[in-house]
Amino acid sequence: MTTTRLAILIAALIGLSSPSAAAADFTHWFADSTLKLDLSLSGTVSPDAPQGRIALAGMTRFRGWHGRRAHLTDPLLRGAAEIVVTDRATGDTTYCHTFATLFQEWLVTDDPVGERSMEAAALIPWPRREADIHVSLRDNRHRIIGASTFTFDPSDILIADGEALLPPPATYLFRGERDDSAKIRVAILAEGYTPERMDTFRSRAGEAVDAILSHEPFTSLADRFDFIAIETPSRQSGVSLPAHGQWLDTAFGSHFSTFYSDRYLTSPRVWDIFSVLGAEGCSHAIVLADTPVYGGGGIYNFYTLTAADNEKFDVVTPHEFGHSFAGLADEYFYDIPDMLDTSYPLDIEPWEPNITARLTTPAKWQDLIDQGRAALVEGAGYRARGLWRGADDCRMRTNHAPDFCPVCRRAIERMIRFYTEP
Repeated sequence: MTTTRLAILIAALIGLSSPSAAAADFTHWFADSTLKLDLSLSGTVSPDAPQGRIALAGMTRFRGWHGRRAHLTDPLLRGAAEIVVTDRATGDTTYCHTFATLFQEWLVTDDPVGERSMEAAALIPWPRREADIHVSLRDNRHRIIGASTFTFDPSDILIADGEALLPPPATYLFRGERDDSAKIRVAILAEGYTPERMDTFRSRAGEAVDAILSHEPFTSLADRFDFIAIETPSRQSGVSLPAHGQWLDTAFGSHFSTFYSDRYLTSPRVWDIFSVLGAEGCSHAIVLADTPVYGGGGIYNFYTLTAADNEKFDVVTPHEFGHSFAGLADEYFYDIPDMLDTSYPLDIEPWEPNITARLTTPAKWQDLIDQGRAALVEGAGYRARGLWRGADDCRMRTNHAPDFCPVCRRAIERMIRFYTEP
């Protein structure tokens, strides 16, 4: 018996997937294409009892699938939203994808408007046969607050053809040495850059890649990544500043003052961002905004958006990518007496891997504590009391921290391996 056949037999006996088995499972259920789902999320703001509604706004097919081909039904993180694909003929669950949305953050704000709708999107592999696609949203207590199921038919003539979209010019900034099927493709998109400033955008995009790859474990596992600069031009330079009455015509309509927070920079045009991802065969988005104003945002499996002309750009970008790529939570906090923050109820264990309410036994990173590599330090997730982080300082806490802490480094490494290993 050859070594390869012996390894496959052992894997089967202990319930693990071999590379060939994982590939066979993928090709059984899915074609080598991408299905983009455009979702419209709506609801009424309510910190106590949020409710959401989910509608399917459109579907698009793109050539090639550049996401994971293993771990199809066992996402690494729970996330705040979930897509589950079920084969209609057999009832088998064939794929599961978790993410978070800006909409769910909005639900627990005190927005005086009270009711809004927002865009969300996701890329999943193209089912070979008819399937049910179930989308659900959870609140910060992990309760289902909205769910819908859509029927997918691969012969549906109203599914748009993504190949008809002319992709913007693209430049490889970094190309890992591994096979393309075992790499994570990250698109860096231009926001607020006019055609005349694309040289500046490409330079900033290169700086963003250097900043990310200078942090472990991205440094050691750099061969598992491709970073691609996508030239998405804007009609006007900069991004909108609502607090100053400035609204601009840009590629993705990004603006500060999200939820009336001055430095929270987000984009409402999520469908457009994911169209570029699908057309370029990428699975993660970093949007660089042509502004010197400090700010940004990162949402798990949604996007990173950061101010590219700010002096702290090189430290903010890895922080925001920690949010969007690895689902890391903010570790900073506000030591203000009687301050109530509704983001993390203290009687619920957060799903993010780097903060804890100490409601699990053993603790989330108890093994790292036992090894002397981490600790339990109170103050995280915007709360000075009742939530803990793994180290005194970390890239997810302050801009002057030299690197990610051991807890965050392990979480990032697990995510990288989740995408690139069987």
